[in-house]
Amino acid sequence: MIKTLTKQTYPLSAQTTGHILPVMYTITKEVYFCYGHRLMNHAGKCRNLHGHSVKASISIQQEQLNEQGMVCDFADIRDCVESYIDQYLDHNFLLYKEDPIIPMLIENNERFLALDEHPTAEVLSKMIYQYIKQAGFNVTQVTLWETASAHACYQES
Repeated sequence: MIKTLTKQTYPLSAQTTGHILPVMYTITKEVYFCYGHRLMNHAGKCRNLHGHSVKASISIQQEQLNEQGMVCDFADIRDCVESYIDQYLDHNFLLYKEDPIIPMLIENNERFLALDEHPTAEVLSKMIYQYIKQAGFNVTQVTLWETASAHACYQES
């Protein structure tokens, strides 16, 4: 049975403007990884070397479902984001490019990634967002939980 929308089933804005808002489908895939960092010149304890076991959630949105009735396959998101995370973030030490500890890490052949920005949860969520977007996904938001009660989100308007 096909159900036809009537005026009263439209969103309120559609009733007042006469325009039907597009339907959007959103899926979210969560991935987990660990990294170490420090925030130079931070007033609190985050200025010290420390690490996090984090969760990142990646939200993808489409107006239409594909031929399989999906926004996309969750495995496609996982494969894309995990390859990036494994290469650059997971079990890596993330530092601001001017951190004075970098020469010692180089001297000792330690793995690290020097960033143009301080390695905050906000910056990491932006990095993941931009990578997923560049890979062709219609990403709407990336949220990175540093702890169970603290997270940062990145989205573009």
